[in-house]
Amino acid sequence: MTTDSSQARLERTRELAHPNCVVCGPSSANGLSVDFEVLPDGSVEGRFRCGEAFEGYPDYLHGGVIASLLDGAMTNCLFAHGHTALTGELSVRYRHLIATSLPVTVRGWIERSSSRLHVLRARVVQAGQVKATATGKFMDKLMQAYQGHTINGKTTAHYDTG
Repeated sequence: MTTDSSQARLERTRELAHPNCVVCGPSSANGLSVDFEVLPDGSVEGRFRCGEAFEGYPDYLHGGVIASLLDGAMTNCLFAHGHTALTGELSVRYRHLIATSLPVTVRGWIERSSSRLHVLRARVVQAGQVKATATGKFMDKLMQAYQGHTINGKTTAHYDTG
């Protein structure tokens, strides 16, 4: 069951941990600008207006954009549940082409969760049809994943989910 605090937690965590994210970051001017909402069952859902700027083949959404939408939905679902985690594995199933002329809805939910690893699922729907699905494994404790490497003054991460 979700509460207003779940939505607030999602927004606060996104602003702190993900401010420049290409999928959901409020500061990402050239990004996808997906605003996720927490649903009563604890999943998250967002809408994306496809367009020519995001095509692969003419008139169809690029597969990498689809994967990014799915990953972003799962990450924002974790935020809503108070977790900051890194994608360790992402498996995408492209079921049908996605037209760039129509918007899509992307939804993510937790399948199972432990203190260290979270398994989530997500789907992209367009015009009532499931177009793509994904399963992701996420490693919890974002800060523990950082190895302390510095490049151009920024800390980088290297991690392995085994």
